[in-house]
Amino acid sequence: MIDVEAGFALLTLALFVYCVINVIQTPEGAIRNLPKVVWLLIVLFFPLVGSVAWLIAGRPEGGPRRPAAYERPAPTYPEYDRPGRAAAADPAKDEEFLRQVRERAEQQRRAYEQRNRETDPEQ
Repeated sequence: MIDVEAGFALLTLALFVYCVINVIQTPEGAIRNLPKVVWLLIVLFFPLVGSVAWLIAGRPEGGPRRPAAYERPAPTYPEYDRPGRAAAADPAKDEEFLRQVRERAEQQRRAYEQRNRETDPEQ
């Protein structure tokens, strides 16, 4: 009977140590349901129940994270494979910006051709 109790105590201690370290190492923004300090206090004051509660309700989900509004998924081209790469949040504003860029490029092309005609009248 003592061996079972010692085994349970050892298992509880291992779970407690794992959960305390896990709470401390987890970033504040990734923790669910309660602030990080509250989770740490729950695990410290209630070792068994707090550890189980942390594993069920507080620990970050292990699945893939959804990109934020300003991020786009990483494409297959390695030169664009940078996490957190900015992307347009509003497609209408993006189209307006691209239209302005095209107009400016066309103006620069016309000015370049005009300069060439002025400096080389044989063309």
